[in-house]
Amino acid sequence: MTDRTNGHAPSDLGAAVELAVAGLEDVERQERGTLVEFSRTGTVFATIEGSVASYRLSPAIARAALATPDTRTSPRGADWVTFAPAAMDRFALDRAVAWLESAWRNAAR
Repeated sequence: MTDRTNGHAPSDLGAAVELAVAGLEDVERQERGTLVEFSRTGTVFATIEGSVASYRLSPAIARAALATPDTRTSPRGADWVTFAPAAMDRFALDRAVAWLESAWRNAAR
């Protein structure tokens, strides 16, 4: 896995997303109660609420993501995937950061 968290090993999903998003450009962060939304060019591409993250992915990546553990479709729409890992191991960390970066790139289109 590429070191996408600058050598840190976050112990929870929220910390992992916050740390990874800090390395991305043109991201706006907005808190709505316990929900945190991340947007780029006015498009929300990821959210985090407690130990649950949701990502707005391209259709092909969303389909692939839904075939991995701890994911489900999101009520936000067909191109959103919700991720709630049972344990924050290195595999969950890799997926959380990879999907965040993919959603971020997708939001610029």
